[in-house]
Amino acid sequence: MPEGMTAAANPAGQGTAMLEVRDLEAWYGESHVLHGVSLDIRQGEVVTLLGRNGAGKTTTLRAIMGLTGRRTGAIRFEGRETIALRPDLIARAGIAYCPEERGIFASLTVKENLMLPPTIAPGGLSVEEIHTLFPNLKEREGSQGTKLSGGEQQMLAIGRILRTGARLLLLDEPSEGLAPVIVQQIGVTIRKLKERGFTVLLVEQNFRFAQTVADRHYVMEHGRVVDMVANQDLAASMDRLHEYLGV
Repeated sequence: MPEGMTAAANPAGQGTAMLEVRDLEAWYGESHVLHGVSLDIRQGEVVTLLGRNGAGKTTTLRAIMGLTGRRTGAIRFEGRETIALRPDLIARAGIAYCPEERGIFASLTVKENLMLPPTIAPGGLSVEEIHTLFPNLKEREGSQGTKLSGGEQQMLAIGRILRTGARLLLLDEPSEGLAPVIVQQIGVTIRKLKERGFTVLLVEQNFRFAQTVADRHYVMEHGRVVDMVANQDLAASMDRLHEYLGV
C-alpha cells in the first residue's frame, strides 16, 4: 500500500468505522488474488471500489463474505472480528451480498424470490416499501424470476437483501449491462438507501455512475488498494484516476 494510505483509510479520523478491513489476503486455490487490502467504511456511507477488470474488486466483496478459499488478515464488522466465521454467520451478523450474477432462482416467482432470505434483524424494508422503490416488482410478482428484464432482475436482487435487516450492503456491479434509464433508477435507489441509514460498499466499472452516488472511492490495482479519493476531491484527482482506470 502506498505511503499515506493508512491515514486515508479513515480520512481525518472521522468516526468509528462500521467495517474495518486490514491486510486482507485471499486465495482461490493456489491463486493469490488479494495482497494486503485495507479499507474502512463508516456507518451511513456509500463507498465504491474502482479499478480495471481483474483488479480484485469482486474478490474483496467475496472475501468479506467468506466466499473465497483461504483468507487472512482482519475484517471487523461493528467491532466484531469475522475473518474466521462461515459465510452464513457473516450474513446473520448483518452483511448482505448482491452478486453481479444476481442469483435469481428460475423455479421461483418474483414474490417467492423476494421472500426467500430470512430476516436477520429489525430495520429491514417491508415488501410495501420495496414495491415503492421498485414498482415493477409489484406488477410482476407472479412472474418467474428469470422472466424479468435485466433491470428488473437487478431490482429484485437488491430488493431481496433490503428485507433482511442487514446494515451493510455489498453490491457488485449493479449497473452492469443495464439501460441508462435503469442505471439512473438504481442510482436514485442507492441515494434513498443512504438517506435511510444503510451503508453500502459498491463495486463499479461505471465511474460516471459511481460518482453520482458515492462519498468516497477506493482504487484497486493487482489485488491492492492503491488510492482513496473523496467524492468532493474528484475534480482535482481526475488525472490520476484516468491513469488508474483508463477512462
